[in-house]
Amino acid sequence: MNVTVFGATGAIGQQVVDQLRSNGHAVTAYVRNPGKVPADWGKDVTVVVGEITDAAAIDRAVAGADAVVSALGPRMDRKATGLPLIEGTRHIVEAMQRHGVRRYVGNATPSILAPRERPTWQTRLPTFMAKTFLPRAYDEIVGMSQAVTSSGLDWTIVRFLAPKDGAAKGKLRKGFFGTDKLGFAVTRADIAAFTAAQVDDPRYIGAAPAISN
Repeated sequence: MNVTVFGATGAIGQQVVDQLRSNGHAVTAYVRNPGKVPADWGKDVTVVVGEITDAAAIDRAVAGADAVVSALGPRMDRKATGLPLIEGTRHIVEAMQRHGVRRYVGNATPSILAPRERPTWQTRLPTFMAKTFLPRAYDEIVGMSQAVTSSGLDWTIVRFLAPKDGAAKGKLRKGFFGTDKLGFAVTRADIAAFTAAQVDDPRYIGAAPAISN
């Protein structure tokens, strides 16, 4: 498949690109700063440079794709202003609809409650913390997710609580709060592997599974 990745040079995004390549997919990486593109991508990865609010550049990146993966996440800087990722996600969704690209896979936190689960302390605590200390980031991740879930696309949103560096453990708990046993921490490598695997796995279409190690 041809897969376009947004947030491709981030801590999770780079690993998503590598996982997709390992799985045999062709990748187009949308990046803001070409200086962050890993040298080992070489000519194997098509790079499109643009801001996340650049609708025309986003359209070019999505054209010809079979699926889109977004590893975008809000800035955790309290001095940050605006909600650029909501605008950018809307541009991505609109480009997908224009070009007939159905499959979307993104990332979020348990602040976004899945339709099939009920609130637990693991969803209430991060939501309270985000609303209290990082309200702009909270508004952004909620707005991004709403733009996707109301799009009519074949979407999956992968949620996690406490991403950390380190090698992939390869063993994941996955499911929904209030129903399945889920922990807190999960490696970014495992997030990337699970996210990339959703591109051609229909199991969680229209759902927002949570994962942990």
